[in-house]
Amino acid sequence: MPRSIHVEEIRGHGVADLDVEIVERKGKGHPDSLIDGASEAVSLGLSEYYLKHFDAILHHNVDKGILVGGRSEPRFGGGKVTSPIYLMVAGRATEVVPLGGKDVSVPVDEIAKQSIRGFISETMRFLDPDRHVTIDTKIKQGSRDLVAVFMRKGEMPVSNDTSIGVGYAPLTPTEELVLSVEKLLNSRAFKGKYPEVGEDVKVMGLRQGKKLEMTVAAAMVSSKVPDASHYVSVIGDVTEELEKLASKSKLDVHFKLNAADNPKHGEFYLTVTGTSAEMGDDGNTGRGNRVNGLISPMRQYSMEATAGKNPVNHTGKILNALAVLTAREIVKKVPTVKETYVRILSRIGRPIDQPLIASAAVVMDDGSRLSAVEGDIRSIMDGSLDDIRRVTGLILQKKIDLF
Repeated sequence: MPRSIHVEEIRGHGVADLDVEIVERKGKGHPDSLIDGASEAVSLGLSEYYLKHFDAILHHNVDKGILVGGRSEPRFGGGKVTSPIYLMVAGRATEVVPLGGKDVSVPVDEIAKQSIRGFISETMRFLDPDRHVTIDTKIKQGSRDLVAVFMRKGEMPVSNDTSIGVGYAPLTPTEELVLSVEKLLNSRAFKGKYPEVGEDVKVMGLRQGKKLEMTVAAAMVSSKVPDASHYVSVIGDVTEELEKLASKSKLDVHFKLNAADNPKHGEFYLTVTGTSAEMGDDGNTGRGNRVNGLISPMRQYSMEATAGKNPVNHTGKILNALAVLTAREIVKKVPTVKETYVRILSRIGRPIDQPLIASAAVVMDDGSRLSAVEGDIRSIMDGSLDDIRRVTGLILQKKIDLF
């Protein structure tokens, strides 16, 4: 069946050529990232269990989550969490599987809670999932009719929603630097050198012309900071590290780290656990980074929450990942394409490789013509849809960033 593939040219400048560009990245310890990660951990845990016991990933969507901040009393050299964070993941999952004439039960809540605990332990050095977090789940049985659909072998999965997937490439220099800053601050090597820096990092970049103002918030771990002078010293050292990273950029980059600090009044960004979630900041699944790890308001993107959706036929997850991968492939293989956006729309009930439309919008290099490469772009998009089921494997192997 022929696919509905569309290619058009965007006339004008790419985002990197605009006078103003704003880009945001929420680090892995940000409340929104934590609840995204919790939802995705539940999906991965369920997928692993379903594959092991039933040789198929069964129906589940656990993409509704909320994190309600706790309370803490951080102080130089110590502190304590006085009221735990409340974290809840909700959705639907297959709890009963008809197999061999019997109904086999799946311990969904147990899998979910264990998965969330494991995710928190892997992500946060000082946030104890047992002492600092109250974990709750509200996951109900999905339609029993869907079990047979998911257990069909060899058939192309059918879209379980009418959803939009959007991806773009390449990243602008501003986007690359915003992403690199957070990844540096949360790298294992950096934590070894500066254990004072917590996982809750937020980076906001404002480019005006060639000048880039970077506002970075990094929660500091109170037990690793004995006094105010040590705090100020670490802030200075970390700022130098960021300036060293940015020195490779062609932009004129300026950093402001923990801008709300006021040492004269004793005001510092101190936390006990390395995340602002311990003292009142909240999070929602889907409020954080998009599939490529950024929040870029100058770009086309989908508002769909990808974390927690099943990786087999929920197009709100699969198509966003596929759109990013396809956009990257287009700019890699078609050199005259300066910038590309891939937009894919599914319709519930149709095979996932037969979207209602798969559209590419491209900005061409000066002097280049779309007509010369349109066939190549169409071929890349068609090939991506042919191979759409590879996205499931990439998600299960954590080889593509979802938030």
